[in-house]
Amino acid sequence: MSTLSLPPVLTSPRDDAIQLYRAFKGLGCDTAAVVNILAHRDATQRSLIQHEYRAMYSEDLLKRLVSELRGKLETAVLLWMHDPAGRDAIVIRQALLPDLTNLDAATEVICSRTPSQIQLIKQNYQAKFGVFLEQDIERHTSGDHKKLLLAYVSTSRYEGLEVDREMAMKDAKALYKAGEKRLGTDEKTFIRIFSERSRAQLAAISAAYHDMYGGSLKKAVKSETSGKFERGLLTILQCSENPAKYFAKALHKAMKGLGTDDTTLIRIIVTRTEIDMQYIKAEYLRKYKKTLNDAVHSDTSGHYRTFLLSLLGPNN
Repeated sequence: MSTLSLPPVLTSPRDDAIQLYRAFKGLGCDTAAVVNILAHRDATQRSLIQHEYRAMYSEDLLKRLVSELRGKLETAVLLWMHDPAGRDAIVIRQALLPDLTNLDAATEVICSRTPSQIQLIKQNYQAKFGVFLEQDIERHTSGDHKKLLLAYVSTSRYEGLEVDREMAMKDAKALYKAGEKRLGTDEKTFIRIFSERSRAQLAAISAAYHDMYGGSLKKAVKSETSGKFERGLLTILQCSENPAKYFAKALHKAMKGLGTDDTTLIRIIVTRTEIDMQYIKAEYLRKYKKTLNDAVHSDTSGHYRTFLLSLLGPNN
């Protein structure tokens, strides 16, 4: 489902490639023109523009963008140039590399994606980096966090909306016995249920848990687990109930207080624009009584701000 509310593009990818080339020529780069073209093109159009640019100028557009843009804008534009699965593969790879390790980012991307999205990410990962995603997870993560991520990327889950109520009650009971009912935690049960059940089924388990034990499954996860493992379980659980709400909260956290977590801001806006951004914007407004556009506007500046706001679309 694409929610990128772009106006119809009246120029061809060839015209766009020519305009970009002109923007790069001469002294300094016409950054406003680059932003204006690329922020308003969907994945197919961006791919065609790259193809046309290479054909006409015998040069890789991405390499040219690296040499022309700087800082946060460069990071955001380069990430945007890929298609969703290729982009996710790049984000995960960078997050797992020892010198840049950002396991929270890797966990967020893996645990918030659907099984069919994960399949495409795995294919892209191997094609781009010559290594299986599972091998990098094995190498760069540890403990229960590693076990959860490996189970999550290698288990096929149902993607429909049908749920089995009886099974949900059985799983809720198993989670209660594995966590709140005992001393210590049986992590294996949490990993098995969270990696094998569909989103709809996990939401039903969460509802059954509340009905049967009076507390929330989310609170149980928080009290029974910790660190990266806890973060992974919570991401899976929250995205099973309402992914847009999960991302709205993550965006708010990235802009809260002094300073801005631009890495998170860029990652979420760029990766969700073509997936579910209108729902994230609605959740943001509902929860924080302020539009996401206004929040981004007050936390960013210059061409970087223009680019992110162009991706977000109308201020509503």
